Amino acid sequence: MQGKARRKRMVEGVADGRLSAAELQENFADIHPPLDQHEALVASDRCYFCHDAPCVTACPTAIDIPLFIRQIATGSPMGAAETILDQNILGGMCARVCPTETLCEQACVREVAEGKPVQIGLLQRFATDAAMAKNKQFFQRMPATGKSVGVVGAGPAGLACAHRLAMHGHNVTVYEGRKKPGGLNEFGIAAYKTVDDFAREEVDYVTAIGGINIHYGQALGSKVTLEKLRDDHDAVFLGMGLSGINALGLKGKEPKGVEDAVDFIARLRQASNKGRLPIGRRVVVIGGGMTAVDCAVQAKLLGAEEVTIAYRRGQDQMNASRYEQDLAVGHGVIIREWLQPVKLKTKSGSVSGITLEYTALDRKKLVGTGETITLAADQVFRAIGQTLGDDNGSAVEGSLRLSGGRITTKPDGATSLAGVWAGGDCTSHGDDLTVTAVAQGRDAAEAINTALQG
Repeated sequence: MQGKARRKRMVEGVADGRLSAAELQENFADIHPPLDQHEALVASDRCYFCHDAPCVTACPTAIDIPLFIRQIATGSPMGAAETILDQNILGGMCARVCPTETLCEQACVREVAEGKPVQIGLLQRFATDAAMAKNKQFFQRMPATGKSVGVVGAGPAGLACAHRLAMHGHNVTVYEGRKKPGGLNEFGIAAYKTVDDFAREEVDYVTAIGGINIHYGQALGSKVTLEKLRDDHDAVFLGMGLSGINALGLKGKEPKGVEDAVDFIARLRQASNKGRLPIGRRVVVIGGGMTAVDCAVQAKLLGAEEVTIAYRRGQDQMNASRYEQDLAVGHGVIIREWLQPVKLKTKSGSVSGITLEYTALDRKKLVGTGETITLAADQVFRAIGQTLGDDNGSAVEGSLRLSGGRITTKPDGATSLAGVWAGGDCTSHGDDLTVTAVAQGRDAAEAINTALQG
């Protein structure tokens, strides 16, 4: 089996089966194994339980971190879970995928003093996993209000909004364009960050409160219009994320082998057999964010021999955190900076390489230098940002005020159209983070509840 795997690795072009089943299982194991009870107690004992803790300020959902860690330390993981979920109902997923190294853990006093923060993310996972394992529900629906709210998108923003509205006694109908719920959590995160179908389990946990109905195959712009949503419901929340992908902007038709990174990640997340997912021998990823890193690392884990991330600016300007960059390099990914694509090379209708131009800053403006480099590549992934997409964009254009191709909102999520709120990546305040989307969905729900209560 190993011999076959090694021979398959040498196949030129895009091919499946580059690694054995055992290798793939090892490669895509949980990147951060959970703490056991003893480890959680030791980790919680490092917390100073600061007054006005900076970690709380750094958390977009403002979880009372010292409190939940103290609850773990005193043997009450269920109390800790309630503290977490009261602010962030998707706390289990956020414990797995949040860039804690740039949020709560970076602000930790232990990090500042010793360079080793309290393991806040793993402690949060310890508590929320304990609650979900027992299906412990902490929140109940208030008496029915008779009010109806339409929520577009069953991703982090939509689910957080739906849960808080249901808790207030409103009836919520979620319109989801895909055949499965979860949004970014289900389709857009590296497989090694959330294993064992956790995203779907969390959706079931969130919707167990009742009063939430999810309709699938109901995307905004095709079967669902903003006008009809406003007619059918007392309020509307838009949390559909971003479905459009920015193009490379090169002349001519893109050849076979040039793909969207988000589509690749989604296919991998939904694949029952990862070995059947074709991957190139030499892969180039264009971009510098989390999506680029997730794509590049997983290409390497599938058996690609050479994977390169090409980014048009420097390392400090990459949206991916330094931890994510180090993770990529640790898996053998090459990160090349100050490069932008200018031309694709082809062979027999498929991509065979990419020519990149070196860039520089001229009075703070990014310019090409004229110097180029050509990399061999049988697969090129685009990870250079997303947009609302044609359907979603046309569905809201003319009705809602947009900024930079995204929906403009007030701090509470209110849009320029009465009775319509929005949150998550589809808004001008979105930043491609689950935790930010959850915070915006939750806060919009509170604003909607206030409005519905008169």
